[in-house]
This record gives sequence, C-alpha cells and structure tokens, in this order.
Amino acid sequence: MYIEFLGIPRERAGVSEIEVDAASLGQALTQAAVCLPRLSDLIDGDRLHPSLAANLNGDRFVRDPATPLTAGDRLLLMSADAGG
Repeated sequence: MYIEFLGIPRERAGVSEIEVDAASLGQALTQAAVCLPRLSDLIDGDRLHPSLAANLNGDRFVRDPATPLTAGDRLLLMSADAGG
C-alpha cells in the first residue's frame, strides 16, 4: 500500500509518497515514522498528531489505528485544515 504526503507532512517527509507493507493504519503510520524520522513529531507511536488527517482511498477519513488496510490501498496524510 502507498502513503502519499501533502502539505506539512510532505515537507517533513521530503518525499511525495512511500510504499509500506501494513495490515492496519497503525502499522502504516509506525512504518512511515521509522522510514522517515522527520515525521516522528507528527506520528506518535501508531497515531497521528491531531493537526493531521488521513484519508483512505479518497473515500473517507480515518484515525483509528486498527483500521484495516489492503495491498492496493492509498493513504493520504495531510494537515487537518487542508482543503478549507
């Protein structure tokens, strides 16, 4: 599955997206923080900082670390105020 970054998360990550192997949102966030240490202040363990939002496949916003993910999913991390 892919994690795409917009706004502040992209600025901190230094890349537009990464590919991870994760079965849940929490696992994906943990892997992102390990792969991109500059995100560590935006990801606390397996949870997003309240200033961020995560959108799954352009369909819905998710926060629960137990949210299941599949290989073809795309997760978009952005500032919670992005898009107005």
